[in-house]
Amino acid sequence: MTEKHEEIIETKTQQEPLAQDIEPAEEHSENTPETEEDFEIDIQSVVEAVLFASDEPLSAVRLANIVDATTQQIRTAVDELNEKYKTNRNAFRIEKIAGGFQMLTLSPFNHWLKKLLRVRSESKLSPAALETLAIIAYKQPVIRADVEAIRGVAAGEMIRNLMYKGLVKVIGKAEIVGRPMLYGTTKKFLETFGLNSIKDLPKIEELKQPDN
Repeated sequence: MTEKHEEIIETKTQQEPLAQDIEPAEEHSENTPETEEDFEIDIQSVVEAVLFASDEPLSAVRLANIVDATTQQIRTAVDELNEKYKTNRNAFRIEKIAGGFQMLTLSPFNHWLKKLLRVRSESKLSPAALETLAIIAYKQPVIRADVEAIRGVAAGEMIRNLMYKGLVKVIGKAEIVGRPMLYGTTKKFLETFGLNSIKDLPKIEELKQPDN
């Protein structure tokens, strides 16, 4: 190898960094949640957030007090938001009702909203149903006779109703005379009450009323 070749190799080695010296490029997850730094918070976005969270109409004055803006700025923000919703073909608008502003869905979508309301109505539980469900949730696996012993009344119809709603299911048979069915809660029960597992149920002691 000539001196010239050695000089070229030495120069190339000095110029090319080793692999371990190169800092890996920072990976960005597509699912990284947005933070306040990811978008600009202005009067328009604050008005939208407040109206989205409110379940009643809010007057321009009340919105102005919440947002720290003038009533004229509030009205301008509402007009701009509605224009944006219209352009984006959103299913809702900010309507003026009862002297205030409220975010409402458009009337053409009433057909589907009625279906939603019907489902919600059918899924409502009476106090007796909630009591029965609570017994099954805390005592599972449990037979009907034990539920009835705790409640003091027949529970067959109530358990069938809970099964119809998808909150209770048969999870086996008890190893006693007659092999009665054992009942327990379902995945829908966890979803309905916002639980990750049955272990997340509040302790019975926490539910007791404090002594006055």
